[in-house]
Amino acid sequence: MKKMHKTQREILSIIKEYGSEPWTIRDLQERLNISSPSLIFHHLQMLTRKGYIRRDPECHTSYQLLSEVNDSIIYLDTYGMAKCGPDGHILSGEPVDKIPISRKLLTFNVQDAFMMTAEGDSMEPRIYEGDYVIVMKSNTADSGQMIVCNYNGKTLIKIFKKINDMITLNSLNIEYYPIMVKPSDELYIEGIVKGIVSYSVK
Repeated sequence: MKKMHKTQREILSIIKEYGSEPWTIRDLQERLNISSPSLIFHHLQMLTRKGYIRRDPECHTSYQLLSEVNDSIIYLDTYGMAKCGPDGHILSGEPVDKIPISRKLLTFNVQDAFMMTAEGDSMEPRIYEGDYVIVMKSNTADSGQMIVCNYNGKTLIKIFKKINDMITLNSLNIEYYPIMVKPSDELYIEGIVKGIVSYSVK
């Protein structure tokens, strides 16, 4: 907790002690003797982004403490492969879960991180169905990087290859042919795969 702002620690302490009671931003402001409600809102946002609390979208005075505060553990939004958000992108939809992982597994900013639950066998032997894939948000990728993308409405994990103007999406499983991306196709890169957490039985 050394890296956490003092006000954030105090807010967490209140939520932990009075978790069953509704706390408005004004209530927290008066309890902590903070001059501006926007400061309370900022700290609540930071606690949510760091994975310490979850705010109920239907009741903004209700908070869920996701875990005992521990700077070594973070909770990442986790998305399924089957469904995208309303505008066709993965991250515009609702996460299906929050998964705790060690902060040491991230080599980039936690605010740019999310996870995917892998489906299918196209990326075997490196990724198996049921594995969790750690992804860094990015709309671009270098040739040879493993990406999560939306291709013609389907969410895929593939190796991105680009030679001149030709783009292919490649599998690791030799039974799958590369996908040749045509100019008329819709390809949106959601992020770059940075790690794999394997919980599946091989």
